[in-house]
Amino acid sequence: MVMYTISEAARDTGISAYTLRYYEKLGLLPAPGRKNGHKRLYSAKDIAFIKFLKNLKDTGMPLEEVKEFVQDGCIWDSLEEDPDYKPAPTLSKRVDILEKHLKNMENKKRELEAIMEITREKLQTYHTLLEEEAKK
Repeated sequence: MVMYTISEAARDTGISAYTLRYYEKLGLLPAPGRKNGHKRLYSAKDIAFIKFLKNLKDTGMPLEEVKEFVQDGCIWDSLEEDPDYKPAPTLSKRVDILEKHLKNMENKKRELEAIMEITREKLQTYHTLLEEEAKK
């Protein structure tokens, strides 16, 4: 199995080594394996999970919500480990978190679109003024 050092994980995920250690401290990331008890080692599965965390964070999801979202672990892993595992409570919680977050993103998108329209209008005004100035 291929394992990645923290610097390789940082490079591959776009999250700094400092942030990876911070996410581990917060409980967002499970403690990675260690080489001889010292160097952190990340699996391909860990890298995929880190990228998922980054995607959530990149959408503006607060770390508290990210932590709540991932606190029950990987649903697929739970299903593989225990065929009787019932994912409904975890799924319901995650659906609630994502629906709330999507609504927040949609509100921010509307706000940003309004700001962009004002900016376009302002730019058009400035371009018009520049053209008039150039004609003088």
